[in-house]
This record gives sequence, C-alpha cells and structure tokens, in this order.
Amino acid sequence: MQAAVDAELRLLDPEVRASPALVLELLDPEFTEVGASGRRWDAASILTVTSGGSVSPESPVEVSEMSGTVLAPGIVHLTYFADNQGRRAWRSSLWRLTQTGWRVYYHQGTPAAAGEGQALSFGSGRR
Repeated sequence: MQAAVDAELRLLDPEVRASPALVLELLDPEFTEVGASGRRWDAASILTVTSGGSVSPESPVEVSEMSGTVLAPGIVHLTYFADNQGRRAWRSSLWRLTQTGWRVYYHQGTPAAAGEGQALSFGSGRR
C-alpha cells in the first residue's frame, strides 16, 4: 500500500503535475476521473491540461487524512483531503499494479464543506 501512497503523492507534486511525461508514467491507460468540478477526464484530457502550462510548480497541493485499503492483490483504494489553492475536496483514487509499476486507474474529487480538513503541504519535493 505504501507504494500506491507514494505514487499518489508524486502525482500531486507540482513539478510532476507540470510535466506531461511524468504524469503519463503514473496514469493507467484506462484512467478516468470525475473531478470536483463534475467534469469527466481521461488520460488524454489530463495530459492536454498539464501540457498547457496551467500547473504552477510553486503551487503545492496540501494533503491530509490520507488513508488506504488493499482491496485485492495489486489494487489499492486511497482517500484523502486536498486543498489546491483554496479548492478543497475529498479525493478517492484506485491504484493498480501493472507491469510498469503502480498507476492510477480511477480518481474522484468531491468538493468539501466549509471548514473541513486540516491540510499539510506535500509540494516541496521532500518526503
């Protein structure tokens, strides 16, 4: 489970998020996401956003309350609270182990109610 947590935190790192090549290493080919905005994303649309320069390396996503469960061999479900420059959401990711390593298969964000979550920063590149 720790490898999936490490991969999730890597995917949240602004330097990784700003690099389509690094993001692609962590996305499953069948990746889908339902974002906190309600928008549905696939790997191609995520890569379009990251290649557009919309992610600032100086803007870390703050994470708290990370927990995980092994659902089956090679399948891990993670949940956590994220604050991305005031956009606060409860997040859920399904990671699966592939021949090339851990890749996120599904991700969902749900907007958080006001006052929820006490975030800790995971964006400095140090872990």
